Amino acid sequence: MATLAKAEIRKLDANFENEIESENWTTVQFNPETLKVSFANQVATPSGSGDQRGTPARQFVGAGTTKLAVQLWFDVGAQQGESDAVDDVRKLTKKVAHYITPKKDGDKFVPPGVRFVWGSFQFDGIMESLEESLEFFSEDGKPLRASVSFSLSQQKITEFVFRQTQSAPPGANRAAGSGATAGSPPGTKPLAEAPQGGSLQSMAAATGKQDQWQAIAQANNIENPRLLSPGQLVDLNPPALSIPAPTASVAFDVGT
Repeated sequence: MATLAKAEIRKLDANFENEIESENWTTVQFNPETLKVSFANQVATPSGSGDQRGTPARQFVGAGTTKLAVQLWFDVGAQQGESDAVDDVRKLTKKVAHYITPKKDGDKFVPPGVRFVWGSFQFDGIMESLEESLEFFSEDGKPLRASVSFSLSQQKITEFVFRQTQSAPPGANRAAGSGATAGSPPGTKPLAEAPQGGSLQSMAAATGKQDQWQAIAQANNIENPRLLSPGQLVDLNPPALSIPAPTASVAFDVGT
């Protein structure tokens, strides 16, 4: 089975040119399902148009902005059997929050430069905002699953950058349902990545839930269970099949 390349978050120098501090680079646990890139030019309506009829022309007055929006998932259950497994998902998400934390530069604090890399896709910017939603808690109150949504921005319209792709390392792709243990409580089983050419029915059958695939499809908002995108995240033990736990959210925002 083909392996999947994993997205990475890397730190850049102040000039957004060189990658630095490789020890702080973060490899995502699950690849995002979508990436949203938006562009906006800074325009304004000229003053002094008086009572002239018609709509006055708008003029380009600034460099514009480019933004990237990403949502990532983290799951303690996906680390079962690993030597560095943790019991609190925030020990995983803090690696992303590291990039929104301003660093002292002289007499002021500034957020670091960030590069998001995934295969041939690359985006450089400053982490403008970050929101963390915590889902499923253990008996002692430790969060087990979380989603992290963040946006990167640059004060200019950036050109598309196409990186040369490299083969993903062996074992980068997890088979559907791998790492889950029978009888685990809701929220401790990892999200499963759909394999190439996989269907929801086959993924459900692999975990002994072949008679529940329709409920799983509904809970995951899957319109076509017979054709899943490679790497698509699927919760094979969603709240619809069990008693949901409370959620909490934390948001950060930094001005640019």
